[in-house]
Amino acid sequence: MRVLVTGSSGHLGRGLVRVLKADGYEVIGLDLLASSETDGVGSITDRSLVRRCMAEVGAVIHTATLHQPHVGTHSRQDFVDTNVTGTLSLLEEAAEAGVGCFVLTSTTSVFGRSLVPPPGAPASWITEDVVPVSKNIYGATKIAAEELAQLFHLEHGLPCMILRTSRFFPESDDNPEVRDAYLDANVKVNELLYRRVDIEDVVSAHLLALRRGSSIGFGRYIISATTPFARGDLAELRSDAPLVVRRLFRECEDIYARRGWRLFPSIERVYVNTHARDELGWSPRYDFGRALACLQADTDPSSPLAVEIGAKGYHATSTYPYTQG
Repeated sequence: MRVLVTGSSGHLGRGLVRVLKADGYEVIGLDLLASSETDGVGSITDRSLVRRCMAEVGAVIHTATLHQPHVGTHSRQDFVDTNVTGTLSLLEEAAEAGVGCFVLTSTTSVFGRSLVPPPGAPASWITEDVVPVSKNIYGATKIAAEELAQLFHLEHGLPCMILRTSRFFPESDDNPEVRDAYLDANVKVNELLYRRVDIEDVVSAHLLALRRGSSIGFGRYIISATTPFARGDLAELRSDAPLVVRRLFRECEDIYARRGWRLFPSIERVYVNTHARDELGWSPRYDFGRALACLQADTDPSSPLAVEIGAKGYHATSTYPYTQG
């Protein structure tokens, strides 16, 4: 099958192209930036370019987007042009070409203001049933892109699969207070408890969505590492998260102490991937328990694909903490 991957020069796009090709797919990469994974260089808003890249394509994986780090460097109109108009262009051309499946990479950022519970309340249990409330233009345009995908499924029968991915970028945390208080590796392992996922698991979820989309028709899925927490932990997570973690992972305290690491004192929300595991048959491998085992053995908890891809950046020049594209 020939697969069109947009954003093919980016972090996720490069990983997808490499794994798809290794699995025997013919891949057409489309991106604003040239790279070894990109065949068509240009914007997803360029309808003639999109149409050419869509020729004889059996499926589309749409990762191209303006991201959260672009909020401070790009206008709201830029976000609408890329995330909404660009997605519309791809959907229209995919429907016209009779594409068998359209996979849209979305984000848990769509939940926005729904993520943070009021003071004194338990941590939020975030499933696909939680109603998004936009926090910024990034979230608003990603919600709009999702709604367009659903519209094309309903009106044209185009199978559309939406993957709301949690954090998988390798850059330092965008919160300066977190960067100052914790080592970067410490932050990323902590986040595997509730809001991070390894890129290898993200890629495997996309491939499953690609293969099963035509039979499912339409679906939205949270793509995040499997949390060890249960609903009954939510109140305690908000007030004393380390107590919950130490109860579940007795070895954690010694492993962290040897490195001078600390757990976050409070967790505000927990992403739940049950729907993706049940409906897609997704089996993410890189969770907090595995990371602890790697730390115990003094090995890197990141996947080989994460190490291979590294950081691809978001901007033409460096904008700390984000790397240059």
